[in-house]
Amino acid sequence: MTTGEPLSEREHQILEAVIRTYVETAEPTGSRTVARRFKLGISPATVRNTMSDLEEKGYLYHPHTSAGRVPTDMAYRLYVDSLMDRRALSEAERTSLRHELAAGGDVAAVERLLRRAAQVLGLLTQELGIAVAPRLDEAVLERLDLLPVSEAKVLLVMTLRAAGVRTVFVDVPASLPPSTLASVAHILNERLAGHTLRAIRGTLPDRLRDTVASGDPGSELLNVFLQSAEDWFAPVGTDELHLGSASVLADQPEFSSGERLRSLITLTESRDLLKSAVAGRVDGEGLKVTIGVEHRDPALSGFTLVTSEYHVGGLKGVIGVIGPTRMPYERVIAVVESTSSMVSDLLM
Repeated sequence: MTTGEPLSEREHQILEAVIRTYVETAEPTGSRTVARRFKLGISPATVRNTMSDLEEKGYLYHPHTSAGRVPTDMAYRLYVDSLMDRRALSEAERTSLRHELAAGGDVAAVERLLRRAAQVLGLLTQELGIAVAPRLDEAVLERLDLLPVSEAKVLLVMTLRAAGVRTVFVDVPASLPPSTLASVAHILNERLAGHTLRAIRGTLPDRLRDTVASGDPGSELLNVFLQSAEDWFAPVGTDELHLGSASVLADQPEFSSGERLRSLITLTESRDLLKSAVAGRVDGEGLKVTIGVEHRDPALSGFTLVTSEYHVGGLKGVIGVIGPTRMPYERVIAVVESTSSMVSDLLM
């Protein structure tokens, strides 16, 4: 987003006052309201002139014919970066948050905890809670087992560190005895265990090169692995998206009109769009706030996305909230940061 002209101390004070008032009321803010409420020691006329200057600089705008003004995306960006006071949740709030997260059942189950986190984030912030499961590309293979299913099919069971179990059906050219399956599984574990799925996909031919020409009954199965590694060790089904309840957003003034409400419904149904927007924030080094027109996709231009990373083992995921650009940023950021930290702790 383009940075506006530098602001004076008075302009900073009045811009902060307009933002705080608009966030609370959802109504365009007038100069008399600012002068009366914030006791800045200046007249309404001075406030009005300063607000006019802020409008010229791109921080405020007039909606329709209203006498009041509304913050722009650039104003919110300045507010988040420079004007607002960062706060942390109190100990009582953190205790309550931990209780709410644990209320969903087994907190060691990643998917269950993420579903609960998305719900809790939505309730606490009155925005749409959102969470994306860890990317399995960086999951470490702990163990691999091969189980006979039928004469032409074997079940490949992969145990992934901090990411549960993944199963894949493998078509085999002929019936293989359990001893051969055990031998092949031993070779695969010896060569592959302790490496990430990404590393296995990229190096499997090198790791198995001296095993496939041995002439034993398992060589054919090892050749099958070489030919299908891209499919079996790909992170299929990862980055699963979890959403809280959209009803909390539907009650906000921004969505009182039919058109805006339809945009909200479209957003919640566009799971690929949301997944892409959120999953792309892994490795974003902690908290990230994207406001309105800063989004790459125009469909998100009316929304702010606030996210933070959480960690499970060596994997990373993202949780946060999405809502209208008019949001109580101090509160939302504090809740998102505390929740991501707590989710990481609960998954240790």
